[in-house]
Amino acid sequence: MVVKQQLQNLTLEVEDVNLGVAVVNPEPDESQMVEIASALKLLGFELIDSEKDKLIEHIKNIIIQEVHYSDLAANNFNFSSLLAAKLNKDYAYLSRLFSEHEDTTIEKYIIQQKVEKVKELLQYGELNLNEIAFQMGYSSSAHLSAQFKSITGITPSQFKATETKGRKPIDKL
Repeated sequence: MVVKQQLQNLTLEVEDVNLGVAVVNPEPDESQMVEIASALKLLGFELIDSEKDKLIEHIKNIIIQEVHYSDLAANNFNFSSLLAAKLNKDYAYLSRLFSEHEDTTIEKYIIQQKVEKVKELLQYGELNLNEIAFQMGYSSSAHLSAQFKSITGITPSQFKATETKGRKPIDKL
């Protein structure tokens, strides 16, 4: 909503704003792009205009959507196949591009997103670790615990017991 308001303040007609993408009509010219970049930077956002940067953001958005807003247990899929199909690109190319620009692999990024979702589910306290492992598509709670500890340095039980919850915003991973 903040991005949409900021674009409207610049007298742009905003058709749609979704995670990482804003559609304005007509296409902004070079001077308007500079104004947009400046206005978004004040809000803590970044204007992404290179095709490779857009592709990386699209990869992140697909992963975030699948990990945080879909049922991983019901969706029996492979992330590499999903990304290649949705982006119509070879996964080896996507993986190499992502690693070069993000200093991490797609696989590690997926694990980081899953760990953040697990933290959220642990904080809600409605599911036990076995149920969370199943919901997140892990083969066992032991596998989940091992990945959780490798990312956070503590076990899920230790995390649940801490008073200050160390969750990170999903767009800051």
